Amino acid sequence: MTSALTRRVAVLRERAFRRFFIGYATSLLGTSMSVVAVIFAVLDDGGSAADLGYVMAARILPQVALVLGGGVLADRIGRRPVMLAADGLRCGAQAALAVALLVGRPQVWIFAVLAALVGTGEAFFEPGLIGLTVEIAPAEELGSANALFSLAQSATSIVGPALAGVLVAVAGSGTVIAVDAASYGASMLALAALPLPAGGRGRGEGAGEDTNEAVAAPRPSLWREAREGWAEFRSRTWLWVTTVQFAMFNMITWAPYLLLGPVLAHDYLGGARAWGLIMGANGAGAVAGGLAAVGRRPRRPLVVATLATFGYPVPCLLLALRTPAGAVAVGAFVAGVGSALFGTFWDTTLQQQVPADRVSRAASFSIFGAFGPGTLGLAIAGPVAALVGANRVLAVGAAWSALSTLTVLAIPAIRATGSARHGCTNGLALACPSVHPSPAVEAATGADVVKED
Repeated sequence: MTSALTRRVAVLRERAFRRFFIGYATSLLGTSMSVVAVIFAVLDDGGSAADLGYVMAARILPQVALVLGGGVLADRIGRRPVMLAADGLRCGAQAALAVALLVGRPQVWIFAVLAALVGTGEAFFEPGLIGLTVEIAPAEELGSANALFSLAQSATSIVGPALAGVLVAVAGSGTVIAVDAASYGASMLALAALPLPAGGRGRGEGAGEDTNEAVAAPRPSLWREAREGWAEFRSRTWLWVTTVQFAMFNMITWAPYLLLGPVLAHDYLGGARAWGLIMGANGAGAVAGGLAAVGRRPRRPLVVATLATFGYPVPCLLLALRTPAGAVAVGAFVAGVGSALFGTFWDTTLQQQVPADRVSRAASFSIFGAFGPGTLGLAIAGPVAALVGANRVLAVGAAWSALSTLTVLAIPAIRATGSARHGCTNGLALACPSVHPSPAVEAATGADVVKED
């Protein structure tokens, strides 16, 4: 049993991966704590559901608006420097908010402005993370690397909200947010210490090329690099279909849940402690899902991932029915399992199917499409709930999520996309037909690729 588990987490033997993983997990803990702290800082200062929605939207809006630039820069100048700058920005923004809370009662616009700076940092960090994983984890261990990231996110989402619920009551929201600022500093230290190749590009890039020729080659324009990322994105049906699925899901289901969930917890479930319990249960489910995913390589990863999304609407439905906190927590556990399985297998599929030097750009287009409508959902969920009731908004969201999952499962491209095996990964893109740029990519970018005989 022990030896089997050791094999499944063999990626931790990689020094670079292990070093980054520790720093990243530390920053995740701080972030999971600050989410609860910000929510109840706004509500405890007399903010309404609409105010909370504006603050949440302020964080997501720059993430959506700037994520395409983040993907291009990550592939162009290197993932590490872009991610370091992103962590620095988030550290400064959270430190400023902590000071504002510790010395007074900041107005909602201050929350919104600093949330926008945090969102800007996330816009540049997330696409870089997808590409950095390819650089610090062996190609055959990408699935386990993604599963471990998911486990870290899950474990911190258990400990963080529960700890934040206590600390907010004892020490105040400002202290919790100061801890988050410090956690971004830990992530920066881990990133700065990574022993990466010059330029921070993917493992497969430049293999076998003459160094002088590679240095002398003119770099394409930012616009052309963005077009290459778009071509990779639109040429893969499974990629844009799942992006559309989550665009609508974030607007109709998840944004109302994130906004109205804590509002209902504040109104009838007992406040921060109850919402911390629910978020902690979601994290526990994600831990279970992440453990199940470590070392697994399903033949049809997107089918498994899509089936897992049936868990997402369960807590939303239970809140709509105004069930007790314990029941909502059980539903959140189910949703957590689904989120871990989906995230692990979707990320791994992306990293295997898209060439390493373009994967951050392709990921940025998916993030842009998936999160954009979520901003609208956060902005309108409060006013709509005021008109028709929070319960009805959440019930519609749950129904939509289940229907969209059934629709995606019926699409042939989801069932046809298999796991890359026997060395067919994006680290060996030129040797594996399944991860070559498609004809659409070649037509859009003019790229020359090796053709199979």
